[in-house]
Amino acid sequence: MTQGSFADRFALYDLYAAYGALIDAAEFDAWLELFADTCAYQIVPRENYQRGLPAALVFCDSRAVLEDRIRALREANKYNIHSDRHLIGLPRIVGQEGDSALVEAPFAVYQTDQEGETRLFATGFYRDQVISEAAGLKFQDKLVLLDSFAVPSLLATPL
Repeated sequence: MTQGSFADRFALYDLYAAYGALIDAAEFDAWLELFADTCAYQIVPRENYQRGLPAALVFCDSRAVLEDRIRALREANKYNIHSDRHLIGLPRIVGQEGDSALVEAPFAVYQTDQEGETRLFATGFYRDQVISEAAGLKFQDKLVLLDSFAVPSLLATPL
């Protein structure tokens, strides 16, 4: 992925748009397809990240762990029934690391509960490694950096 190619930028924007839309629609199998076979997914409070503290709220260091988390979400976990709405800012290529582009994008996630009350659930930014595969762009490493270590309720669905 080159920093200046219009086609690459459009593909990158499409990847992030699909990312939010698939979570919001609870289409988790399709969401998993946005990740490379070798991948990682973490949700970390920004304060921990800045201090070099390893504690993550969610730590999936392989695709298999990520798949297990989604399986548990469907079959085992009991959590507040809600719908999500992801607002993702334009992704920005901030560097290159080997074959992957380093990409950052701000986000806000709102949740609406069964009573119809909508509230801001989380804000932060994504710091990702994105690779190009035959099937298109994929997330190799997705780091979700939260602005706060406190989330208002159980963190069940992906951010």
